[in-house]
Amino acid sequence: MPRQVVVPRYTLHKPSGQGRARYQGRDLYFGPYEAPESHERYARFVAELAISASPNARETLSGPSLSNPDLSVSELILRYLRFAQEYYGNSSKEPVSLRGALKPLHELYGSSRARLFGPLALKAVLQHLVKQGLCRTEINRRLSRIKRAFKWAVSEELIPPGVLQSLQAVSGLRRGRSAVRESDPVKPVAIADVQRTLPFLTPQVATICQLQLLTGMRPSEVVAMRLCDLDRRGFLWVYTPVSHKTQHLGMTKQVLLGPQSQALLQPFLQRSAEDYLFTPLEAEAWRNEQRAQHRNPQRRTKIYPCELVARGRRQAASRARTRERPFQPHYTEDAYRRAITYALKKARKQGIEIPHWFPYQLRHTHGTEVRRKYGLEAAQVMLGHATADVTQIYAERNMQLAAQVASEMG
Repeated sequence: MPRQVVVPRYTLHKPSGQGRARYQGRDLYFGPYEAPESHERYARFVAELAISASPNARETLSGPSLSNPDLSVSELILRYLRFAQEYYGNSSKEPVSLRGALKPLHELYGSSRARLFGPLALKAVLQHLVKQGLCRTEINRRLSRIKRAFKWAVSEELIPPGVLQSLQAVSGLRRGRSAVRESDPVKPVAIADVQRTLPFLTPQVATICQLQLLTGMRPSEVVAMRLCDLDRRGFLWVYTPVSHKTQHLGMTKQVLLGPQSQALLQPFLQRSAEDYLFTPLEAEAWRNEQRAQHRNPQRRTKIYPCELVARGRRQAASRARTRERPFQPHYTEDAYRRAITYALKKARKQGIEIPHWFPYQLRHTHGTEVRRKYGLEAAQVMLGHATADVTQIYAERNMQLAAQVASEMG
């Protein structure tokens, strides 16, 4: 039997001049007293109040029965980030990407109630991302992450399902339908440019680059190599990364290392099984050794006390920085990319102009070379793709073959 609901009277609120109804200890305001729109809002409230009296009805004007109907957008973001950190783990970059995507949402609507967040508010966030100068694909990725946060909140019954349904009506930016710039596709880097960059890199980073060029591994896979992850019993060594991009899909990843890759790894094998092969600490020690070798041994001028004091201060400051920010156990993707950027700047200072490139281009170069020599299927196997469609993105088409066909048949 439906429960009896006492409908509150429509009265005048004298201080504000609005129509008011008091329900469950709360004052509800409907706009100017006796105005048509005020009576319309009151009638809608009474109708929805009657529906809420049904035992099967869960949704009212404020949505479903929520554990915290006053939940703010900032609180929703905080809860979702905690969930994402536990769900994705420390090895994933997704929690970092989520924080970047949800930051403008917090800045613009942090204090607003999450259950009242609608399409117009999401469009305002979208416009804010456009003003930041991001490319279209990155804006759409961040928009998708924002929607994913509200989808999680619906699954936890933190906000009404209608909020997510309304946000789904806001579509991403379409190519050619907006003035937002397009991202440049990732192209292979010329092998000659890589070879010219190697002398300006530390042995650790130079080896990482060459391994990526020979095997097509992702940067995150090659920087985290350990001795215990290498099976060196056969003619071809097998490297099994601890974590990789498709791990959450139940897929395994194994990388075959041939004679050239094995020769590159030889100087880094004298360590314990659990240690990483490429560490920033060893790279720093190598740089210090190079500095010591390049000091002028024929200096005849006297070393004054002030020089000793300044040198001691620099060493003390260096030790303090080391304590505050210790070296990572292995290179991260960002540190690997920055090392290449620094090497290119160093080459430029010496008058050697090398076009800018970054680690992921090495994977594209490997895929292109394998496809040119052995075909698309071989490139798919070497890059570890489940379908050849993905390989098409990484392996540039062999235009020489297209030119030959066009010259003979076109």
